[in-house]
Amino acid sequence: MSEVSKQSKPQVQGTASFSKFMNVLQAIADSPNIDITGLMNVVPYPRPTLYRLLSALINEELVTENGDRGTFKLGTRLISLAARARDEHDLRSIAHRHVAALRDTTGETVHLAVPSGLEMVYVDKLESPQNVRMISRIGTRVNLHSTSVGKAYLAALDSAVRENILAQLQLTRRTEHTITNLDQLRDELTQTQQRGYSLDWEENELDIRCFGAAILDCEGQPIGCVSVSVPKYRYDSIDTKLFQTAIRATVDTISKSL
Repeated sequence: MSEVSKQSKPQVQGTASFSKFMNVLQAIADSPNIDITGLMNVVPYPRPTLYRLLSALINEELVTENGDRGTFKLGTRLISLAARARDEHDLRSIAHRHVAALRDTTGETVHLAVPSGLEMVYVDKLESPQNVRMISRIGTRVNLHSTSVGKAYLAALDSAVRENILAQLQLTRRTEHTITNLDQLRDELTQTQQRGYSLDWEENELDIRCFGAAILDCEGQPIGCVSVSVPKYRYDSIDTKLFQTAIRATVDTISKSL
């Protein structure tokens, strides 16, 4: 659900309590084996409230406690639900063999991402067979303005929708190369539209360069993006035209398959 959609709907009874549970779950997901002190530094709840939330989550097998160390991690029930959701994700199911072929063609790590609010979320990842790989994982959330998947998504949106999102973005600096000026980002998105693919020139992670392109639904709207990530030290030895052609062909094929 987009930020705009969330803002336009009335508050649902019980949302505040549910949000507390979700905030605790997200904190544990982001920092596995975090302890109560670590949680208090991440989520703004008093210790008694945190213990109450944790007890409920543990009771539902959504969180597991390591009694010896007093730390917490995601529970088996949540992992099972997440795996089922991932397997049943239509876009991932349709796209998987195509992104796998893109990985085989390029020999580099390939991601499939979908929009989530003001971020993108990786829903599939095909590792490079080479020794140096990306440290990302399925479920990782990334910024729109500093990643190839994010910029590909923004560039493919209708202009009014794009401007609405841009007005809400915080252009956080991830590296010295990150675009933090809105007009410069707009120029970059225009170039992305003209090229048919986006670039992340070490903007999200130093020494990693990425190509990205958007998957479109039957109405021509972006519903996901594919990226190919290349370590900087290998970049000069790759055939960039091959990568650009391959990623555009991949998203075209996936879009037609939908």
